[in-house]
Amino acid sequence: MDLTITNARLTDSDELFAVNIRNGRIYSISAPTQDQGNVIDCHGCMLSAGFIDVHIHGAIGHDVNSSDAGELLEVAAFLAKNGVTAWMPTLVPDTDENYQRVISEIDKLMSLQQGRPVAQAVGVHYEGVFANEAMCGALRPEYFKSGSWLETGGTLPILTKGVHMTTLAPEIDGGIEVIKTLVQKGWIVSIGHTRADRSTLDAAFDAGAKHITHFFNAMSGIHHRDIGVAGWGLSRKGVSFDIIADGIHVAPEMLELACRSKGSDMVSLISDSVAPTGLGDGEFELWSEKVSVTGGRTQNERGSIAGSVITIHDAVKRMLHLGFSESEVAQMATANPAELLGLENERGSILEGKRADLVAIDNGGNIQFTMIGGQLVI
Repeated sequence: MDLTITNARLTDSDELFAVNIRNGRIYSISAPTQDQGNVIDCHGCMLSAGFIDVHIHGAIGHDVNSSDAGELLEVAAFLAKNGVTAWMPTLVPDTDENYQRVISEIDKLMSLQQGRPVAQAVGVHYEGVFANEAMCGALRPEYFKSGSWLETGGTLPILTKGVHMTTLAPEIDGGIEVIKTLVQKGWIVSIGHTRADRSTLDAAFDAGAKHITHFFNAMSGIHHRDIGVAGWGLSRKGVSFDIIADGIHVAPEMLELACRSKGSDMVSLISDSVAPTGLGDGEFELWSEKVSVTGGRTQNERGSIAGSVITIHDAVKRMLHLGFSESEVAQMATANPAELLGLENERGSILEGKRADLVAIDNGGNIQFTMIGGQLVI
């Protein structure tokens, strides 16, 4: 059935448009219509491509590492109501047996989600399988692996279809070879949980790792006589990064400084959200230890921040509050993650032929509706 969204304001414009949808895709963008048929009136709200979250561990009480397909579908429904139209379920280090189980459940999820107006899982993100124990953050180092594990026949379970991404520390034993191996297999390799020096980072870049995970967090910072991982990421051309814009993982002033320095075309917003997201403050069991949430800040028993409890929508509102333009923020929440995942031909912008994955946001920053594949999220 054809559908038109009319009186929609596209980012950084006062002009109103109609976005015409057919078979779940955008087939044209035109002047506003006065038709009374199958029309949704945006009433001047900003219409953006749907948000894409490449790093999310869970929400509403469900953790990716311990969930089944039905529970992951509930997470996907929660995300959709918060403007997310595509996501990468993200695993923390675990046993090989559980990796296999979860990959099987994500495969099932990717079948269950077809034709449903829920955030679409587009792959899997393994965070920290190959990480530096000194920069483990909230991850469990007892499950970390060295590069030699792959060389001796170790394998990471893969999905039947979809994008495969991993975050690793290039300085671990055999780290550069791991990058080369995974990149050759079509994986996206991101640098993180690392204190690698500049020469190792350059070698990682040359091997195909051109992105950095949750910038500033779980990596060496900037010193005026030691550029660190963060300084390398800001200064190295061709390197992009994602960042948690919750005002806790990174101070707002540093968040603005880093994103303006790098440029909005090289930054993706992530939530890094964990199972307590959407449940408010309290104490929770997560990754075999207790995690408290107080005032939106997570903390595990070791005193580390254990992920966030925001959504990309929260990150979008914060970036707008910091003075970034609508088009800059939309790029960071939609186009850039789509390009990172190699999905820019399908997602990440409002153009003819692309999926009708859309979110309407009013002048107060509130979501008026989300649409996934041409279907309204209820």
